[in-house]
Amino acid sequence: MIVLPTAVRKAILERAREGSPEEICGVLGGEYEPDGRSRVRSQYPAENVAETPRTRYEIDPEQQLTIFERLEDRGEEIVGFYHSHPRGPPRPSATDAARATWPDRSYVIVSLEPLEVGSWRWRAESTDGRFERERIVDD
Repeated sequence: MIVLPTAVRKAILERAREGSPEEICGVLGGEYEPDGRSRVRSQYPAENVAETPRTRYEIDPEQQLTIFERLEDRGEEIVGFYHSHPRGPPRPSATDAARATWPDRSYVIVSLEPLEVGSWRWRAESTDGRFERERIVDD
């Protein structure tokens, strides 16, 4: 389960609308629980540096490191990541699964058509890895 405050959800949705038709992305900070209830406290927008930003996302490694340092300075943990699917469902694509690298972290996906937010945890314990849907609750 992931606790995603309304204010954070609204901020991510607004970024997704403004960034369309390209995917937007960022990092979620807060309290991380590998098998329990993670709580998002903040979101850190990042630039999408993918070669094809309309269908892929990639956070610049240097910017990601800067965000991680800000999280640590604020006493937060990496809860997970978020990105948008401007014209797709709020579930991981095959590319999302192939590029997932943070075990047990949440991957929040915002869909604009239809307007919906989904969250998934990356479980890497199997040989090919897989996403498990997780429940989103407001705080």
